[in-house]
Amino acid sequence: MTQQASSSLRTRHSEVLAATGLTKWFGERLAVADVGFAVAAGETYGLLGPNGAGKTTTIRMVCGLLGPDAGTVTIGGLPMSRSSTGAKALVGYVPQDIALYPDLTARENLRFFGKLYRLRGKLLAERVDEVLDLIGLTDRAGEKVESFSGGMRRRLNIGAGLLHRPTLLVLDEPTVGVDPQSRHAILESVRNFGAAGMAVLYTTHYMEEAERLCDRVGIIDQGRLIAEGTRRELVARLGERDRITLSATGDLAAFAAACRRLPGVDGADIAGSEVHLVAHEGRKLLPSVLDAAEHAGAAVNSAEVAEPDLEAVFLHLTGTALRE
Repeated sequence: MTQQASSSLRTRHSEVLAATGLTKWFGERLAVADVGFAVAAGETYGLLGPNGAGKTTTIRMVCGLLGPDAGTVTIGGLPMSRSSTGAKALVGYVPQDIALYPDLTARENLRFFGKLYRLRGKLLAERVDEVLDLIGLTDRAGEKVESFSGGMRRRLNIGAGLLHRPTLLVLDEPTVGVDPQSRHAILESVRNFGAAGMAVLYTTHYMEEAERLCDRVGIIDQGRLIAEGTRRELVARLGERDRITLSATGDLAAFAAACRRLPGVDGADIAGSEVHLVAHEGRKLLPSVLDAAEHAGAAVNSAEVAEPDLEAVFLHLTGTALRE
């Protein structure tokens, strides 16, 4: 998503979460230092950082489970504090640790949490059925959670946070320790929540999850939010370019020369039967590149675009790889 598209997203939809200057000390250790960000309706915002970076402390303050030493949080315009009921009612919080009763069935767990959200009678039954279908556990609804796999427990854990149809869904490392199939199901579900208009705050230390799901990403390390933006915006800070590899036949010299004249192409080299380009917004350039090949007497057999990723950004900003 481009910077223009990101700005358009935030102005088109109302701001659901606004956190400003969040700071938290534990004794003499500064866990979170002056962290601030906002999340709009229909937007998935990722807090990306290693374990111990301050992600969980930050979202516990966002959810009103932990009082900040400084800073403010509003949800849907309502101030959040440990005693706020109005703001808390707008939040669905899914903690990293599984918060379920193993000796109850999936349906019984959801009914219990639904009652905590003051759902009753027919409405509660409808919401439980709706959530079971959403998380793909309708056929296992009558089984005890103690028999579930880790991935199924994670999905049910997410379902408990969805029962009251929250305005803001907060997910803390929801795919830790799950199998690939369950991980894929969870990520697809999160993608659908944002597409349906829900504001989603998603913490992770997996780069690929942040790149796959998040409209914007805040990189947090040692308690500080050190960068924020779309993937494109963050990568642009490095001055890095896309790399396009084109397998082609014909007059490759003429093809490379034609590519060098294209706006947005910074370089073109030949390596065997391949032409390698360094360019801005490589995927958007591909139609122009293919036209250049045709006019230069070359035929492109395959094209691969390698875009700079958040790993490179994190390395640049912190001087170290994203650690577990």
